[in-house]
Amino acid sequence: MSDTTAAGSSGPEIISPELISLDTDLGSTKEDVIRSLAARLTAAGRASDAAGLVDAALAREAQSATGLPGGIAIPHCRAEAVSSASLGFARLDPKVDFGAPDGPADLVFLIAAPEGAGAEHMKLLSSLARALVRPAFVTSLREASTPDEIVRLVDEVLSPAPKDPTPKDSAPKTAAVTPPAPVSTGKHATDETPAPAPAERHIVAVTACPTGIAHTYMAADSLVAAGERAGVKVHVETQGSSGSTPLDPSVIAGAAAVIFATDVGVKGRERFAGKPVVASGVKRAINEPDKMLAEALRASENPAAATVDGTAAAAADSDAGSVGFGTHLRQVLLTGVSYMIPFVAAGGLLIALGFLLGGYEISGPAKDIVLNNSITNLPDGGLATYLGAVLFQIGSLAFSFLVPALAGYIAFAIADRPGIAPGFTAGAVAVFVGAGFIGGLVGGLIAGVVALYIGRIAVPQWLRGLMPVVIIPLFATLVVGGLMFIVLGRPLAAITSGLTDWLNGLSGSSAIFLGIILGLMMCFDLGGPVNKAAYAFAVAGLNVNDPATLRIMAAVMAAGMVPPLAMALASTVLRPKLFSEAERENGKAAWLLGSAFISEGAIPFAAADPLRVIPSMMAGGAVTGALIMAFDVTLSAPHGGIFVFFAVGGIGWFLVSLAAGTVVAALAVVGAKEFFRKGPSDAELDPEIVPAAA
Repeated sequence: MSDTTAAGSSGPEIISPELISLDTDLGSTKEDVIRSLAARLTAAGRASDAAGLVDAALAREAQSATGLPGGIAIPHCRAEAVSSASLGFARLDPKVDFGAPDGPADLVFLIAAPEGAGAEHMKLLSSLARALVRPAFVTSLREASTPDEIVRLVDEVLSPAPKDPTPKDSAPKTAAVTPPAPVSTGKHATDETPAPAPAERHIVAVTACPTGIAHTYMAADSLVAAGERAGVKVHVETQGSSGSTPLDPSVIAGAAAVIFATDVGVKGRERFAGKPVVASGVKRAINEPDKMLAEALRASENPAAATVDGTAAAAADSDAGSVGFGTHLRQVLLTGVSYMIPFVAAGGLLIALGFLLGGYEISGPAKDIVLNNSITNLPDGGLATYLGAVLFQIGSLAFSFLVPALAGYIAFAIADRPGIAPGFTAGAVAVFVGAGFIGGLVGGLIAGVVALYIGRIAVPQWLRGLMPVVIIPLFATLVVGGLMFIVLGRPLAAITSGLTDWLNGLSGSSAIFLGIILGLMMCFDLGGPVNKAAYAFAVAGLNVNDPATLRIMAAVMAAGMVPPLAMALASTVLRPKLFSEAERENGKAAWLLGSAFISEGAIPFAAADPLRVIPSMMAGGAVTGALIMAFDVTLSAPHGGIFVFFAVGGIGWFLVSLAAGTVVAALAVVGAKEFFRKGPSDAELDPEIVPAAA
């Protein structure tokens, strides 16, 4: 058997008989199967912590299912707990559902790579993923009678026998190991890939998944195989963990259409500008490669088909197999919020520091103090007042970009760079007319759509160079600015004003109900779209002269601190034995993350056990939000946690509310794990407790 370790590596072979389980019952769920395979890898010395490996694999499962058509599943991850790249294999009886569209899987590979795995290890793991799209290899796995035979089969695809050199191959192409190159009709393309003949019809594609270990390469080979069946060459650029060799520009230039099968952003999208495009998640290219290829071929013959914009923004077109409208809209809005948050954090914290030094009354005279005084000409109140005014003014200026940045980057997410100028302008107009956060959302969407469709207008070749830098920004800004001023500005301002008046009028049970809703939203997806929506609502309306907005900000921040603090309390103090060793370590870090208002500190717990963790966190967040509103606690800083306690009005009640919600959430999750177990306790995954799987 040939060596399957990476070149230059002194580690063990990637797969060995003790990592293989044939025709065994490893449980009824994919979590059970992953735990059993992780235990095998740990017992064999491939991982230092089975629980850490399981957590990483389940976190990857939470992103998208790893089940594939044909009864195959490839759970995979990169984790610090993994000491050497390894494959665990199980042939299951009975089969277990891994989320494949055609039913449960009987062949399962757990692909485990170290966090810092080099390109050679990634190449080996991607070679296995590619082999799984070959029916002959899959059939051989089902017919193998011993673990040694499985090892031999896997070894043959990881380390194929070298071919006899021919005189034409006497000159080496490269002097060193390079990452996998783009796929072209079943073979890796290199930088020397010749441009296809002018009459040769071909398609180009990009595949990429979040982990970049398996789906990226399986999708590539599936598309290539579909091309062979259809008699069309498909050149694929795999943007995976083992590196990427960009497609030759001449290959792209001659392509009839492009396929984007990605779950993450495409690197260098602008290279495909003007090409008819079919876009989807990476798994669709594995499950439906022939259909995607057919759609790309139809798009290449349809003058009205969606194309990659001249500045790289791929148009959304459901007929072309792109993501759904709802998903795309959510991605667009989250892009705007994500780019807005740095302005919020920087500006809000500087404003809070200004209050700390100059007092809350500094908001009035700050501008005059900054313009008329200096470090050598201090105002009344001395250095603290002057510095407080400077910090407040810097923060206010940064904060003033909140709505324009939101609108600008919503437009950017739709139309790429040509959308930025009209988007920022729409946000500025929204602020000018008093439409605020709602106006920014609407204006950004309009700006992006207008810029996108102007970019699709057919123009002479000599004018295309001016489109992204002059024509699109000019006319899109004119259209969206005119709409905002003439048609939409006043109605949106009226809605914003009415919402503000309603918030100011909330008291008693109404305010408490709003606190409950905000608390539930902050704890629902821990930094996801719902959490971001609640946070954006709070910071966009934040006004130091409006107590209602300050109460909302306090409720949002306090509720957002609950999940990591509750999981830290549960996993390190109340019932550590209910949690794996990795979770207990995460719990120690969650104390600081929660204290700093970083809700994402609870994500490792929620990813591993969402049905018990998320409802528990929502219960605690609802309690905290309700109490904050009931006690009229206020907060004038949009971020910072314990580091901005000086900006809290009613700090005692803030701490009481936060503590109450944290305790409720911690007790709820402990109770859920104690009384609603679906299998062995996670603590049983500790290396000292778990024996090797039978």
